[in-house]
Order: sequence, then structure tokens, then C-alpha cells
Amino acid sequence: MVLVTLVARVTDGLPLSASIDNKEQNLQVYHNQAKSLFRKLSPSSPSRCTLESGPMLIHYQIEQGVCFLIICSGSFSKKLAFNYLAELSQDFLESYSSQIDQAHRPYMFIEFETRIGKLMRMYTDSRSPKQLNKINNDLADVQRIMVQNIEDVIQRGEQLSGKNNSVVGSIYSNFHNIN
Repeated sequence: MVLVTLVARVTDGLPLSASIDNKEQNLQVYHNQAKSLFRKLSPSSPSRCTLESGPMLIHYQIEQGVCFLIICSGSFSKKLAFNYLAELSQDFLESYSSQIDQAHRPYMFIEFETRIGKLMRMYTDSRSPKQLNKINNDLADVQRIMVQNIEDVIQRGEQLSGKNNSVVGSIYSNFHNIN
């Protein structure tokens, strides 16, 4: 489950937007780690990364000089986390890409929090149509890979069978030539 979402400019670590903190859980330690990470990032930092911090995972993705970061439970799927970050970055950059360099105060785009909240709820609800669609797509990918693997095994078996037949035939003809 996504617990916290933060958006910051990479060049100076300026926070641009964030989700409202979940007061039910003690996340301040992780929040401070994320802010520290923002200060250490540079344009040459990896564009995608996952960091483990106790029972939590911190995933981030950098797009167009903006870092999109989430703090989530360790059980939250890495694939879903990066799907969430991709959707978040696309939405944010569509709305604010021309204003990012002019941002001069922290949380200048805090109104984006409503979109973050909707996206968080959508990714938290495992019964949402989007989640079910992602699960179905993942299952279809696994099925396609399994079918391909089975076809490869069958083809290898046929090739081995053909080689065995030719070796046996060769041995049989050599045996008859000797006698």
C-alpha cells in the first residue's frame, strides 16, 4: 500500500507537492529519509530506484528533472509501485511542466494533492477496475510466457528425438557393415 507520496525538483530538492501525511502510522523517520534523499539527488542519479528501510520500501522515479517518490509497505508490488509512479509523473508533468523551474517556495503545487489522493486510493483498492485490469494483463503475460516455454521444450524434444533416431540408424548400419 502506498502510504506517502512526495514530489520534488531534482536540482535543489525543493518539495513541489505531497500527499497529506497518514497520521495513523509513524512515518516521520521515513519522511525524513525521503527529504534527505531529495537533497542528495542530482541529474546524474539513477532514473529509477528502490530503497529498503526497515519494513518499508522507498521507490522513486525521476522524469524531466522532477523526482516522484513513494513510501510504501514492504509487501506492495514493485511493479505496481512503478506503475503508480509512471502515472503520477505523467499527470504532474502534463499539468506543471512549464512551471517547475519557476517554483520558488516549497509545496508550490500542493493543489496536486487531490490528484495524488485519488491515485493512492485507486492503487490501494485491489477491486478497482484499473487494478483488476493490471492483474489480468499480468496473468496474460505469464500465460504467454508459459505457452512459449512449453513450445520451446516440445521443439527441443523433437530435435533430440530426431538426433537419437539418426544416431541409432548410423550405429545399426555400421553394425551391419561389419558383419
